[in-house]
Amino acid sequence: MSQFNSRNAVSLAALANKNAMMDWDTSDMPEAPSTPETLKEAGLTLSFLNDMLLRSLLIRGTMLGIDLCKLLCLPFRVLQDSLEFLKAEKCIEVTGGDLIGQVSYRFTLTDLGRTRAQAAFKMCSYIGPAPVPLEDYVEQAYRQAVTGIHCTPETLRISFTHLVVPDDLFMAIGPAVVSGKSIFIYGPPGNGKTAMATAIGDFMNRSGGSIYVPYSFHADGGIVTVYDPTIHQLADDPANERIDDNEATIRRLLNTNTVDARWVRIRRPVVITGGELNLDMLDLRYNTDANFYQAPLHVKANGGVFLIDDFGRQLVSPKELLNRWILPLENRHDYLTLATGKKIEVPFEQLIIFSTNLDPKDLVDDAFLRRIRHKVAINAPAREVYTKIFEMNCKRLGMNSSPEAIDYLYDRYYDRGRSPRASDCRDLLEIVQAICRYRKQPVRLTPQLVAEAAGQFIAEFQ
Repeated sequence: MSQFNSRNAVSLAALANKNAMMDWDTSDMPEAPSTPETLKEAGLTLSFLNDMLLRSLLIRGTMLGIDLCKLLCLPFRVLQDSLEFLKAEKCIEVTGGDLIGQVSYRFTLTDLGRTRAQAAFKMCSYIGPAPVPLEDYVEQAYRQAVTGIHCTPETLRISFTHLVVPDDLFMAIGPAVVSGKSIFIYGPPGNGKTAMATAIGDFMNRSGGSIYVPYSFHADGGIVTVYDPTIHQLADDPANERIDDNEATIRRLLNTNTVDARWVRIRRPVVITGGELNLDMLDLRYNTDANFYQAPLHVKANGGVFLIDDFGRQLVSPKELLNRWILPLENRHDYLTLATGKKIEVPFEQLIIFSTNLDPKDLVDDAFLRRIRHKVAINAPAREVYTKIFEMNCKRLGMNSSPEAIDYLYDRYYDRGRSPRASDCRDLLEIVQAICRYRKQPVRLTPQLVAEAAGQFIAEFQ
């Protein structure tokens, strides 16, 4: 393992371009960030760490050295200089300890320390794992890019087993996933656009290998939280043993050549947003009371999938959204604005999927379409595909299949101008199931029940 940060002379743009050209199995990637040996390797200044320690002691009260290590996710050898400095400044004092060394000392604030801690808390109330430098986060994000992820028809099909997908459509999706570029999925409603997009996300989450995200990073004096337990799913990894496992945590924080505890190993994330998306959600969210930031959704999606469902129905107009992302889509990086007005550069390194049932020509212009490499049309299913979907839903609901029911639907509706929808199968059969349950009769599919269900569901659209 190697520690990488701003001290390494690495061209991040060059690294991103290199990733875009390479074809590797990212399940074997990335190399884990290693535990820093010094404050400099941790990418923190003495004053920054002093403030974090003071805030921690202010809120948590007296703490053991090992408890401070666990809270800040830093080894004691990194905290030691800061603790000694604060002790020399009469901001903290040692009130006890065991024989195993300073890591077992009890640290508490003095009156002077409490005053300084309150001032530090007013400036920023963030308490938790110490942030990593922005440069470290950027480099790690490019090392675990979605570009070139290992994907074959056999591995991809596992995530599509619950769907009926024509071969030509399935073979079009695969190269889009491999490329790691953006995908535009469009077509009439009810034919599985969202289901296919989420199946891609399932593949990425299940077969794309694991990646590392930091709890937070710091830039220009501000702290930006990244890890979100509501989005990020922990990978099966001993490094993810939580802080309540004292023995495992102590081993990680006291030993060398271990994974930096400020990073969390997760499965490739899948972030889904719909009509609620607006421009404010695409920039840093600043907590004016706590004085630190939360990363926007597309940053939390780095290394995974960002699905924009029902594109064109957001609170923000498609034109404004596309103008916001037209350069990030091409350059693979984005700019976020701090409260000071300063902009920071972050990776835009995810597979973005736009899903819409509106006409693409009414949503985007040629300049934007050119930047979306893959356009996948999902149209109304042919009869043989509709039949497979119908039978699959019959099996799911424990019903008998009924070719006569399908004949009725085509004779009564689909051959008379109504376009069949893949979702009709699910919706109609669930209505049939509800009718049978209400009447306390066995759930058995008949043309009569389908006609009754269709009369409730489809007739209004004639």
